[in-house]
Amino acid sequence: MNEMDLQHLRTAIEIARQAREHGNHPFGALLADEFGKILLQAENTVVTGNDCTGHAETNLMRLATQNFPPEKLAVCTLYTSTEPCAMCAGAIHWGNVRRVVYALSEVGLYDLIGPSPEHLLLPCREVFARSQRIVKVDGPAQELDAEARAVHKGFW
Repeated sequence: MNEMDLQHLRTAIEIARQAREHGNHPFGALLADEFGKILLQAENTVVTGNDCTGHAETNLMRLATQNFPPEKLAVCTLYTSTEPCAMCAGAIHWGNVRRVVYALSEVGLYDLIGPSPEHLLLPCREVFARSQRIVKVDGPAQELDAEARAVHKGFW
């Protein structure tokens, strides 16, 4: 991970903070092109949208596939405040994004919020490993662990 990656992850964490302020779960994501320019941003809308698929990454992939061809998405990076769940990893795969960078791991999130029957422990690397496409994954960002956790504190 480089400085630009960390900067984009900080932005994704800020988007997660905004999602929380809007009454949703604190998750945020953004899409950057091959030069690091931010193309799109999305936050979690599960509560306000009354839609269990309204995760930040899935919302972002809906926007991305509506606005860019698969060839463009193949050179983009998806940055997210927390490791993508299995559903979001599937959307990333189908959308043809080939790099994912996340701040907080799924395990870190579950450790933070405690046990729940809603947990589906399936790391995104395992989902992408089943793909014929190569999706590079960088994360968790140890340098941002405290920042990534802070947005969740007191929420769950």
